[in-house]
Amino acid sequence: MHVVGVLAVDGVVGFDLTTVCQIFASAWSPGEESPYEVRVCAAEDVLVTAVGTGNFRLSAPFTLADLAGADTIVVPGLRSFRQPPAPEVLDLLTGAAARGVRIASICTGAFVLAAAGLLDGARATTHWDAAAQLAENFPRVRVDPSVLFIDNGQVLTSAGVCAGVDLCLHLIRRDHGAALAARAARRIVMPPYRDGGQAQFIEYERPGGSLQPTMDWMRDNLHRDLALDEIAMRARVSVRTLNRRFRAQTGTTPLRWLVLARVHRAQELLETTDLPVEVIADHAGFGSAAVLRRHFGERVGNSPIAYRTEFRRKQLR
Repeated sequence: MHVVGVLAVDGVVGFDLTTVCQIFASAWSPGEESPYEVRVCAAEDVLVTAVGTGNFRLSAPFTLADLAGADTIVVPGLRSFRQPPAPEVLDLLTGAAARGVRIASICTGAFVLAAAGLLDGARATTHWDAAAQLAENFPRVRVDPSVLFIDNGQVLTSAGVCAGVDLCLHLIRRDHGAALAARAARRIVMPPYRDGGQAQFIEYERPGGSLQPTMDWMRDNLHRDLALDEIAMRARVSVRTLNRRFRAQTGTTPLRWLVLARVHRAQELLETTDLPVEVIADHAGFGSAAVLRRHFGERVGNSPIAYRTEFRRKQLR
């Protein structure tokens, strides 16, 4: 059982805090227990910030000492991120990092990681509105405000609000593969992956304007040679409108989204079947193993065979 410890201190942002609980609790397969246990840990009752609806008090079921048993620690965003974190919080995080614990932040939680020295010399991100402040306060951190999240291996950071969902799904995908991450995404009614950055200001259109049915159809037809004209016809819009709405809702173009969806389909097949790479390339719509390897390497940073080998090695641990 992988223990995810959520650090709760005064001023923690309610959405960020509960996002971690909801996403990891949604990562389970039918007939199997969840591979995660989530612990919300605090030194005492904490004041939670609920923007727009006032604040409330939270009595956490675990103490800060319980974070010592966590495999992953997540630091949610803080309303008072400009104030220095408590020394015991910094000691806790530096000690956990020294033990090899994976540590991630959501939104302005990056300020806590930076104060603990965990981001020195590394790329990091945070909410776009706080990025300049992070760079000014911690000049040794290479702040990149244009991405949804950054994975540095042991330490990860994510941008504001919904980017925390992207980060949590990424962690599930990293731990247990694309199939389980996709199940978790479906349970919370979110795309299993988004391509783009916070600088693109991904929008969510009013009811009736969503491309979700079109994207579902595209996933069901990944094996086919899908052209923009056919996708636009399915969405009942012009190609120009299709491109505009896709960028607004996903942060990317239909064809780039299609490539990403095909890479994730290939990941699922590599994880769950023994099919040869040539057959997987056909099922995922790449047409040839060479094209699959090129796109897979660009997106995943590994070859399909190496990915399958590494995934199965993790499952045997």
